[in-house]
Amino acid sequence: MRQTKRVLVVDDSAFMRRLITEIVESRAEFLVVGTARDGADAISKVRSLRPDIVTLDIQMPVVDGIEALRRIMSEMPRPVVMLSAADSGSDNALTIRALELGAVEFVRKPSGPVSVDLLAVRADLMRALSAASIVRVPQGTPALCPERQASDAVRVTIPASSVVVVAASTGGPRALAEMVAHLPTPVDAAFLVVQHMPGDFLQSLARRLSQVGSIPVSVARQNETIMAGHVYLAPGDRHMTVLMSAGEAKLQIDRGPAVCGARPSADPLFVSAANAFGERVIGVVLTGMGCDGSAGLKAVRSGGGGAIVQDRASSIIYGMPRAALACAGADRVVAPRLVGSAVADLLGARRAVA
Repeated sequence: MRQTKRVLVVDDSAFMRRLITEIVESRAEFLVVGTARDGADAISKVRSLRPDIVTLDIQMPVVDGIEALRRIMSEMPRPVVMLSAADSGSDNALTIRALELGAVEFVRKPSGPVSVDLLAVRADLMRALSAASIVRVPQGTPALCPERQASDAVRVTIPASSVVVVAASTGGPRALAEMVAHLPTPVDAAFLVVQHMPGDFLQSLARRLSQVGSIPVSVARQNETIMAGHVYLAPGDRHMTVLMSAGEAKLQIDRGPAVCGARPSADPLFVSAANAFGERVIGVVLTGMGCDGSAGLKAVRSGGGGAIVQDRASSIIYGMPRAALACAGADRVVAPRLVGSAVADLLGARRAVA
């Protein structure tokens, strides 16, 4: 039998506290041991109740969700699921910051007591709690990656001759921020990223990654030429693949069937990149649940490309890296901050041979 997970529910709305409590306790493996009305109350309740999981609203009085999360993760680390207001651009940006600080997952809050999509909210919250119940909680004081100062460095603005394809899911925004923040400059490859995330959060993720890194980040567009020194994020609910056209690599966006239960999925991207670039592609599988990226990484290695997998110690959830290692193996197993140097080594070795 599964051990019951004790949950603390934090929200400044009494209605939301009742609703979330009812949803959480609809599954026997979760028990709500307390509620808190703001961030300060949450910090106190975490100390006294020692919950296994915390659901934490972002926008709250006294102490907001971001500061409460920072305090919880530095003083009493445990899995935290963020609750984000529906259709709020400012909350989207704060949610990305929360994930970077170590929150496991996030769930859209219903818009109000009258128009509540309870089925969707229930499914999303149960998925997030299930992920929170199996995560490896990051240890040590959390820190946001520092924003880069404007640089006069010349950026590469030519079509890419090599690409790095990246798969990320639960814990991915944190891993991607660390990876992008530590990329060597100049970057002469393009990075194509599949992050499992609702589409309306991707612009916020792109802006955040642009702030911490030295190269531009954007959400991919149909038939866009892949340029070196650029990071492209797969759009929400769309697969992103690579197609060679007249000697140039172009991005293709489509709403094909889900692969490995995901859309976007990393596998179609990895396979298409292997077909287009051969040995000039490096596949990277980061933290997440499931097996997305495993078959794709095998295709990359079969085509002569390189493979990098995130190590267990730095993974929020080791499911995708473990599956990728079992299926395809890897040339390097590293923390996200070392991905850039590993990519440079692997691509440099291939250029030297060529």
